[in-house]
Amino acid sequence: MGPSGEAVHELAMAMEVPPTTGMWFPIIAFAVVYALIASERVDKTVAACLGAGLVIMLRGISYHRALTYIDLNVVFLLVGMMMIVGILAETGFFEWMAVLVARKTRGNGAAVLMLFLVLTAVISAFLDNVTTVVLIAPVTILVCQVLELPVIPFLVLEALFSNIGGTATLIGDPPNIMIGSETGLSFNEFIVHLTPAVLIIMAASVAAVLALYRKQLVVREALRKRIEKADPAAAITDHKRLRRSLSVFALVLAGFFLGRVAGIEPGIVALAGGMLTALVCGSDIRRVMGKVEWNTILFLVGLFMMVGAMQERGVFVWLGREILVLTRGNLLATALVILWGSALACSVVNAIPLTMAMIPIIQAMQPVFAAQMGIGGDAAAIHMHITYPLFWALSLGACLGGNGTLVGAAANVVIAQTGRRNGYDITFMNFARISFPLMILSIVISTLYLWVRYFLL
Repeated sequence: MGPSGEAVHELAMAMEVPPTTGMWFPIIAFAVVYALIASERVDKTVAACLGAGLVIMLRGISYHRALTYIDLNVVFLLVGMMMIVGILAETGFFEWMAVLVARKTRGNGAAVLMLFLVLTAVISAFLDNVTTVVLIAPVTILVCQVLELPVIPFLVLEALFSNIGGTATLIGDPPNIMIGSETGLSFNEFIVHLTPAVLIIMAASVAAVLALYRKQLVVREALRKRIEKADPAAAITDHKRLRRSLSVFALVLAGFFLGRVAGIEPGIVALAGGMLTALVCGSDIRRVMGKVEWNTILFLVGLFMMVGAMQERGVFVWLGREILVLTRGNLLATALVILWGSALACSVVNAIPLTMAMIPIIQAMQPVFAAQMGIGGDAAAIHMHITYPLFWALSLGACLGGNGTLVGAAANVVIAQTGRRNGYDITFMNFARISFPLMILSIVISTLYLWVRYFLL
């Protein structure tokens, strides 16, 4: 039994909601930009930057406030990792990895795909998703070229699995970090409650992918025999620079883990690592910076500003209040609306502002549910019966929802730009044809998981 309609209405009205004057303008501007991106008639970087300029010039958000919504951690992380990857690429490292993977899997296309997807998901549980795809994508492209496997599906699926894997732990995805920070949910609680759901989603997704692409994963016998004779070591062209760049990369990885303890963001670690790699390898900094995908950076900057305008106008808090009114205080219905609502929303907007807005709204819901359920101030009971279902719904929706479209997560954008740079054009529509059905599958599984674990049992 949920709270009474009167209690729900009073709570919703009492929530602190920013003024909504002019709320619809940034929504309409974002929708227009999104339509331009989906139509693929305008370059997505041009569309995003023009949209950001429009909302600033027409006072949807001030220029200085728009700058505060740019996630410099993501920007620095991308720049730094692209610098490191660019230098590593010059040593033959990725060719070596590609030949090694092809040999270890004996040229079996299905085995190659499963290896890459599982590896991507596992790494993303402990490293930033963007870092993971920046490292995995070049190897994937080379392996696919060697074995004549379809490159675009491999790249798109790796972006999706980076987001799935990041859902499993507290440190795997920014929404989880925010939820853990604001609620006190521990690293172990994320593992115990979210990892089982992620493993089920991974298994179902791998099964679906193998069934869908089984015919495209067949490798010609002649290619498989050629791979067995290939020598991975022959791919290395500069052993000295390789050793130096890998040494710095090891320091960067250590910095990612230790930085969480020391409070240092991974973006600054990656940027410093990129500069240090250029220094110790004697690389020309202008040439190294030329390898950075600046169109990707500017695309994300434009999106950050546009989503910031919507947050500034109270769009996300307004949506959260409407969720509570819509469900009339039914706990299961509220959890499922949070799950599906955040998933669909995060398919088109960045998950960070939506998560930021939803956390205080869910926290405000808890006392009303607790009073109606008769558990009052029992913190342990509130944690078990209210906090878990609502916040795990938000985590699953926000993290997995990014798989819905090309613009849903930074990892998706990076994969698309990496593919384009190598001659594989991952468009909005061919990304969505693969990603959206798998996102819906993951949310259906999450729905069943939440219902069985927190309501049926």
